[in-house]
Amino acid sequence: MSERIIHGRIDRSGALVSADDPLLRLQQRAGAGLEKPLALPQLARLVALAQRLQRDISRPLYAADDHSDIHALVRVLPDAEGASLEISDWRARPTRQPLAPALPEAAASPRGWTWECDAQLRLVALRAGTEAVPTPTDWEARSLSELFELLPDDDGRFAVLRALARQAGFEGQRARAEGPAGPRAMELAGEPLFDAAARFTGFRGTALPTGKAEAAETAPTLSDPAFGSLPLSDPAFGRRIDGALRGPLSRIIATAETISGQFDGPIRADYARYAGDIAHAGRHLLGLVDDLADLQNIERPGFRAARDEIDLGDLARRAVGLLGMKAEEKGIRIDAPRTDDRAPAWGEFRRVLQVLLNLLGNAIRYSPEHSQIWIRIDRDGDRATVTVADQGQGLSAEQQGVIFEKFERLGRTDSGGSGLGLYIARRLARAMDGDLVIDSAPGQGARFTLSLPARDEE
Repeated sequence: MSERIIHGRIDRSGALVSADDPLLRLQQRAGAGLEKPLALPQLARLVALAQRLQRDISRPLYAADDHSDIHALVRVLPDAEGASLEISDWRARPTRQPLAPALPEAAASPRGWTWECDAQLRLVALRAGTEAVPTPTDWEARSLSELFELLPDDDGRFAVLRALARQAGFEGQRARAEGPAGPRAMELAGEPLFDAAARFTGFRGTALPTGKAEAAETAPTLSDPAFGSLPLSDPAFGRRIDGALRGPLSRIIATAETISGQFDGPIRADYARYAGDIAHAGRHLLGLVDDLADLQNIERPGFRAARDEIDLGDLARRAVGLLGMKAEEKGIRIDAPRTDDRAPAWGEFRRVLQVLLNLLGNAIRYSPEHSQIWIRIDRDGDRATVTVADQGQGLSAEQQGVIFEKFERLGRTDSGGSGLGLYIARRLARAMDGDLVIDSAPGQGARFTLSLPARDEE
């Protein structure tokens, strides 16, 4: 049976003039109806962008009200008279009331923000205190890590990710948020939310300012003499390098993507391509900064990963959810573990997800178009395993012998990576009392297997 497509029609003024029942009901619950402007800000912005660019645009749609949470894929097809909507993969789930009490107004400083997110850390509510800087206008459906630049603690850990793994409360999560006067240091705290069936549904919490806005000119730079007095092994050196590069690179990427997407108006096609190249190079450099920060962290004496209760099946599905769009762009099908496939294990939640994202990202990058990737979980004695297998060109025995070495890219000269990802992934696996191995042959693809201590569930 073919998938149902939900249709809608927008006129040149931005009003919804016709809609199938699901879309019309959502419009009505948002306080509008037919012949009225679209009442869903995210959808209205997408329609406006498609009309301005005069090209088809497809994006995920997330909407929530007192009745249900809506996840869908919307395609906007602009024309001279307005735009048509084609919405597929429409999934509506009844909203369950959280068992946690509403966050009292007194819990947040008038100068802070209060927020709520779902179990995937997507924001569903955000409001500013009476004396706080305004919240961003485009926060809907953004993740917590997109709104805030989350910063690790002195041990390189993130309080919010540890809380997510444990479905517990957290405090002291350092972060930065953009404000009118520049980046502002903030501290996040949150409490877990559960529905009537005691299932974890997200967090509700606060974001409180911890200091004045950070002026861009006071940020440390590579020419700062203080860098010369710090050895590379000093954690302060890594933190300063990270702080000096991450902010400027993020701003370069954001500006280049705005130009490339022509969000502020049409420009010459070649200029848009140049801006796209700049954004791509910026993301590559930002990935290198991440790798170097991880490298310094895992190579310091005494580094140990946390011991969380994890499920490799769940983490594998999360990795697929994060990288599935990249696979679709190449026509690659990912055969992921089913929702009831479980492999309980011990390991640090965010580090295991980091390893799986690296393995799956490599598989997508080096697989041919319209191929397939398999992810399998298993248990072998006291080991829980997850294997990522692809249909790429495969590796020789000589290449397999060096692929986990630092900065090893097997002679590639493209901008695909830094040559640190697999080195870091194996170091992390071994820091969690596990291992990462490869099985491959030329012309037969590659199979990377992460093994961790298995966990027995009662």
